[in-house]
Amino acid sequence: MPPFDPPPGYDWSPSDDRTEKHSQDTHDAQVTMIIAIDGPAASGKGTIAKQVAGIYGLHHLDTGLIYRAVAKAVLDAGHSPDNVREAIDAAIALNPRKFEEAALKAQVITEAASVVAAIPEVRQALMNYQREFATRPPGAVLDGRDIGTVIAPGADVKLFVVATPEVRAARRTRELLARGEPADEQEVLADLLRRDERDSRRTAAPLKPAPDAHLLDTTHLGIDAAFRAAVDIIEAVRTGRKRG
Repeated sequence: MPPFDPPPGYDWSPSDDRTEKHSQDTHDAQVTMIIAIDGPAASGKGTIAKQVAGIYGLHHLDTGLIYRAVAKAVLDAGHSPDNVREAIDAAIALNPRKFEEAALKAQVITEAASVVAAIPEVRQALMNYQREFATRPPGAVLDGRDIGTVIAPGADVKLFVVATPEVRAARRTRELLARGEPADEQEVLADLLRRDERDSRRTAAPLKPAPDAHLLDTTHLGIDAAFRAAVDIIEAVRTGRKRG
């Protein structure tokens, strides 16, 4: 793969500094680019999305976190994640500024999030926040499962990131063990397959690629190679549109 050349004028300062600078210098600016990155759990989409947002100076939203936050609120209140009324109330009352990302990564929250995410009213309650985030100048990268199909169907670039279930299970197991959580790879694999089934078959915003999404298979790619492959796709789309 050829070396990556950053976009013209790219600022190599930390991404948080770039985002702050963009917000100060371009408060009246238009949105320059919206990038939608979808895919199943542990496919690598979140890591790719963060790096892409950093290199282009865009805002980033891991939309899975907001569903995890709803699930945690429901569990903390002593309810089951399939309690529709409690899940809807938690979604309506959600305050993203109070997220504690480390707590939201626990495996029990992960499993519950997939359940609350299948509730149509929960997805509807969270839709406006995600759409508003996507249109903040100078643009945004959102990763999730329905970004390119529901949240931002008009996104400038859409990626659908995949990997084999076995590779995804190995990645998630390493992640859990690194956080000090017990993990059995076969159990993790079984959980991922259950989530894939639930996410793909739900009636509200099922997990599927948008018709114009670009497939990125990370099965045999490390983090750096997957990131570069994503940027290659983004740059090809941008160049194609400019030439068109």
